[in-house]
Amino acid sequence: MNLLVTGAAGFIGSAYVRMLLEGELSGAGVRGVTVLDKLTYAGSRENLDLSDRRLRFPGWSTEADPLDPNSPYAASKASSDLIALAYFRTHGLDVRVTRCSNNYGPWQFPEKVIPLFITRLLDGGRVPLYGDGLNVRDWLHVTDHCRAVELVRTGGRAGEVYNVDGGVELTNRELTERLLAACGKGWDSVEFVPDRKGHDRRYALDGGKLRRELGYRPVTGFERGLAGTVDWYRDNRAWWEPRRVAA
Repeated sequence: MNLLVTGAAGFIGSAYVRMLLEGELSGAGVRGVTVLDKLTYAGSRENLDLSDRRLRFPGWSTEADPLDPNSPYAASKASSDLIALAYFRTHGLDVRVTRCSNNYGPWQFPEKVIPLFITRLLDGGRVPLYGDGLNVRDWLHVTDHCRAVELVRTGGRAGEVYNVDGGVELTNRELTERLLAACGKGWDSVEFVPDRKGHDRRYALDGGKLRRELGYRPVTGFERGLAGTVDWYRDNRAWWEPRRVAA
């Protein structure tokens, strides 16, 4: 039998799940638990053993989950992981894979959403918001990602996959609101456009393994990181203007 436990990452819920899986309760025949938790102030994935394969976290991708890309672009990235890991399994090559959430920061090519929005808004233009704007992404500052890559390079295990999350989930509408405020613009600068094909509703990475094994923690808060990114594009037009034409 598999159980669905609501609030399972909170104080009481996680205790119940731990006791159930450790055989301390009369849960005979329970083979797995689906954890359903909103992860508000009291809920944390780290209250549970994320490496326990009997636990399932709907909506959160762990390193052990099978890859299931929805677009050719995503499939190309997934295939590169599989090829690299195959060299480890077949030839013993020291391969360590990291999978990150959406990155942002200075020097990002202006076709990506954050620099695209910033550069258009700085020029007084309008920005496109796909569909209803409720697609969810987790945001990771590029310097935190680089720190994580170095942790995996120097301390990770060969043949392992490590998720790198930023811990900041926002809908595209919420992200747009922050960018508008940072650039001093209003919603009249936004144009709602039809959603793109194969547009995943939510990306959610579970970075608990990297945190537990290598002590990773992001250090750049999103508000500070976003403000610094806007300032960089404001001060570096000579870098991004020619690239925006190319994009």
